[in-house]
Amino acid sequence: MTAALSRHDNPRVASLVDAFEALAPDTLDTLCALYADDARFKDPFNDVRGQAALRGIFAHMFQALDAPRFEVRDVVVQDDQCFLTWDFRFRMKRFDRGEQTIHGGTHLRFGADGRIALHRDYWDAAEELYEKLPVVGALMRWLKRRAGT
Repeated sequence: MTAALSRHDNPRVASLVDAFEALAPDTLDTLCALYADDARFKDPFNDVRGQAALRGIFAHMFQALDAPRFEVRDVVVQDDQCFLTWDFRFRMKRFDRGEQTIHGGTHLRFGADGRIALHRDYWDAAEELYEKLPVVGALMRWLKRRAGT
């Protein structure tokens, strides 16, 4: 049975949501400790294994973006799996475009030890990121209009 839960219904998931929403350069170790040593992380730009690689992705995020933060919207848990919907808010360091938001989802699978074995992010890189860039965005919007006619 699938159930939508509040973040406090499942302590393991509550810890994870709290870690994502409090994510900062000095809390990376806390987040990474929730992952299995050989956990797989995949998103539109990365496909890596292990805590060190995962930590590197999040550390790079803080180097490349200003004020990045996650706001978890929904939590669905079934057995050893969890799905989160979230908003990722940030400012680009190289372009003064104001605060940006990416809407996405994460599928998590927990291992036998309770730590995350699989983390797969789903979000539309074209719509949520490329269309917001100055030069590339104009091209992406033009292509989208052309494909829709």
